[in-house]
Amino acid sequence: MKNIAGIKFKKEGKTYSFNAYNLQLKKNDSVIVNTDNGLAIGTVVTDVKPVPLHKLPTNLKKIIRKTTEADLKIREENQKLEKEAFGFCLSRVRERNLPMKLVDVEYLFNKSKIMFCFTAESRVDFRELVKDLVQKFRTRIELRQIGVRNGARIFGGIGICGREVCCAGFLSNLDRVSVKMAKEQNMSLNPEKISGLCGRLMCCLAFEYDSYLDMKKAVPKCGKKIDTVEGRGKVIRQNVLKGKITVELENGKEMDVDVKDVTAQPQSHQDTK
Repeated sequence: MKNIAGIKFKKEGKTYSFNAYNLQLKKNDSVIVNTDNGLAIGTVVTDVKPVPLHKLPTNLKKIIRKTTEADLKIREENQKLEKEAFGFCLSRVRERNLPMKLVDVEYLFNKSKIMFCFTAESRVDFRELVKDLVQKFRTRIELRQIGVRNGARIFGGIGICGREVCCAGFLSNLDRVSVKMAKEQNMSLNPEKISGLCGRLMCCLAFEYDSYLDMKKAVPKCGKKIDTVEGRGKVIRQNVLKGKITVELENGKEMDVDVKDVTAQPQSHQDTK
């Protein structure tokens, strides 16, 4: 068994597992951890819990210690340098008319490398830009192209629902989203209605999808013949969240019915034509 804690490096980022050893840690503690890029500051986001050896993730790194005042001062200095680097890189991107959108800049804790994250519609020849950055900052430079969904996660914003976009809030992973998910949730297929700030299908379509499928199991399908208090009719619309359906009666009248109050009838061959 090893004591494992979940660590995040950015609010909108993924949660990574680290070996906490015997450190006494609690949520929101700031810690120094060992990563593939060297030391980094992270935040504890889960309680420490023992995990059997056979269930441990591969290449498990360790938590070195809680941060000190000196560590926090270094982070503050790095954040100032990141702002300077962002502004300089952005000016060079514009001067060189490069088809890319700068999203984020990150200094490694020991200042051995600066990473510039950007989005672009296609591959970008940024060799001259790298030369500008190396000449200015005299350290290793990495330009990393990320997806537009990850870019929206970093920038954040308000979605059409009036709330903070899910990718910048509580989602730790950006799952695949398909048009089928929108259809199953009876969403309008108008791109403006189902697209997020990134221009891609909204993340909420994915994490609500399974719930819709479960709820729809108890709801008669469109086209199904059912009996109501006013006679037999055909289901023409579903409102899964409210547990209601709209039924068109044989006399042409439409009525809303609670799902729990209806009885589905077997469809005859004639009904399906």
